[in-house]
Amino acid sequence: MTRSLTLESYMVKKPAKVNANATILEAVDIILEHKVSGLCVVDDNDKLVGVLSELDCLRAIVDRIYVNKQSSAGYVYEVMTKDVETNKAGDDIISVASSMLQNKRRRRPVVNGSDLVGQITCRQILGAIQDFTIPSR
Repeated sequence: MTRSLTLESYMVKKPAKVNANATILEAVDIILEHKVSGLCVVDDNDKLVGVLSELDCLRAIVDRIYVNKQSSAGYVYEVMTKDVETNKAGDDIISVASSMLQNKRRRRPVVNGSDLVGQITCRQILGAIQDFTIPSR
C-alpha cells in the first residue's frame, strides 16, 4: 500500500533564483554557483514570474553572441518561461510527478499565492520514492 506524500517534506525550501532584470550571464553565474539546471525567476518584490533553464541561457548566448554577433546575451525576462505551472506545498508528490512527466518539465516552483516558497525537482521526487518504496539496505 502506498502512502500519500506532500511536496512540503521534499521540496527545496530556498531554491536558487534570479531577478527577471538580471543579465543572462548573471543567471549563468548563479546556475554554476549552485550547481543546478535552472532557476526560479522573481520580480523586484520577490514574487515568482517565471523559470529559466540552463538550456534557455545556452540558447541565448549562442544565438545572440555567436550567431548574431550581438554584444550581449540579453536579459532573463527576454528568454525565461513566463507561463509556469506551480504547485502548493500540500500537493501530492506522485500527482505532481505525473504532471511533470506529462509536460516534460524537470522542476516545478512551489508557491503560496505568488510567493515562492520552494521548488520540487525530479531529484527530490526520486528521493521521496526511494524513501518509501525501496526496502532498507
